[in-house]
Amino acid sequence: MNPKRINSALVSVFSKEGLEPIVRELEKLNIKIYSTGGTQRFIENLDIPVEAVENITSYPSILDGRVKTLHPKVFGGLLARREEDHLAQLEQYEIPEIDLVIVDLYPFEDTVASTNDEATIIEKIDIGGISLIRAAAKNYKDVVVVPSKNEYQMMLELLQEQQGFTNLTDRKELARRAFKVSSNYDTAIYSHFNSESEDLAFKSSIHQYEVLRYGENPHQQGVFYGDMSELFDKLNGKAISFNNLVDIDAAINIMAEFKDADPTFAILKHTNTCGLASRDSVQEAWQAALAGDNISAFGGILISNTTIDLATAEEINTLFYEVLIAPSFDKAALELLKKKKKRILLQIKHFNIRKRSFKSLLNGVIEQDTDLKMETADDLKVVTQKAPSIAQVSDLLFANKAVKHLKSNTIVLIKNNQLIGMGCGQTSRVDACKQAIAKAHSFGFDTQDAVMASDAFFPFPDCVEIADKAGIVSVIQPGGSIKDQESIDYCNKNDLSMVMTGTRHFKH
Repeated sequence: MNPKRINSALVSVFSKEGLEPIVRELEKLNIKIYSTGGTQRFIENLDIPVEAVENITSYPSILDGRVKTLHPKVFGGLLARREEDHLAQLEQYEIPEIDLVIVDLYPFEDTVASTNDEATIIEKIDIGGISLIRAAAKNYKDVVVVPSKNEYQMMLELLQEQQGFTNLTDRKELARRAFKVSSNYDTAIYSHFNSESEDLAFKSSIHQYEVLRYGENPHQQGVFYGDMSELFDKLNGKAISFNNLVDIDAAINIMAEFKDADPTFAILKHTNTCGLASRDSVQEAWQAALAGDNISAFGGILISNTTIDLATAEEINTLFYEVLIAPSFDKAALELLKKKKKRILLQIKHFNIRKRSFKSLLNGVIEQDTDLKMETADDLKVVTQKAPSIAQVSDLLFANKAVKHLKSNTIVLIKNNQLIGMGCGQTSRVDACKQAIAKAHSFGFDTQDAVMASDAFFPFPDCVEIADKAGIVSVIQPGGSIKDQESIDYCNKNDLSMVMTGTRHFKH
């Protein structure tokens, strides 16, 4: 176990609580103690022999105590391997070996929490102490490190039980704790400096930022960091609000799924797609999307993957909406739409979606890959005896694109490349299924021969049973439930087809 005898110790701590039993044990074991400043005075007041570090270095504590232990005669004694060459150098330069370091750092985090005075906070950034910890931990094969008051009791027990000896396992464990202390301490300092300058750093790392009228609600402040002009040109309308931006982002993400498809139109409300359809013309796509939910469309966000012509603009112009986004506008269409001065018209330059997405929460930020996965016909695994028809496969893929962009739990009903019903943001998948069917019926849609998509697996066969009774004939879902077979069995028994993708599309 490579036992090592402790012959000398350097003690320099902020917290003295619990230190007295340790230094008394060091005295009992005839271990030489070196110390500085307040810790030295504490030990002297216990009538325990202690030698000042300045007697080793021949330098006093300078710069208001900022430099006390930072000296080759201290760090040489810590970092020297107990091998012939290193020991010879210690002897040559009259450097004493230091076998134990006991440190408790300045309480930086407590200081930050208790004051806003920057000078006081800066003075609580420990330099010598953190350096002692790292040096001793690096040389754990020969040196013992106590990196905080949390290890005082552990060190006391080692001294008492092993009479001044330590083994390699003990030293390595204390080194592990030391680097944890060091890492956490540096992180706390970084977090303080980062929080002070994060606005400036963020603003300087991007093209521009724009102060919004307010945030999600009037009592909340809001700022957009970024350059909207990289993505679209604003052709008309009032200033874009916080909520507009959130909805615009959702609209662009859904339409990116259809950027190369037939003319497609989507209508969104509170980031959820309430109308979606692909047709032979943009006007037909608009009409079919609006039919999906002409009530929720009021005050919504509209987006097309193709040019808005005059005929479509005339119909859109009869509806109150917040934002209309399209790759281009016919001249006559634009002239008409601009007559309503507050309506926001955006000409989008591309549908390229960022590959990383971020969300702020708690006291930090989470980051993930953007969900860019979208299944094709080749990804569909038919798991039932009955396979979907070619037309049904088209609808299933359309449904899978739609379900991906609705809040979980969600169920989507599609018929002839048109969203006819959806249930989203439900705590129960059954509720989402019932909501989708009820919504479709409320807007006059016949759910007979429609298809259904789910963003995640069915834990029970209840959803496919509800869908079957509503006339749904085919289902797309990721699969992965331990009870998948029960849903498959139900479909087989009732002549439904089901395909699985193997990919879940949760959206929280």
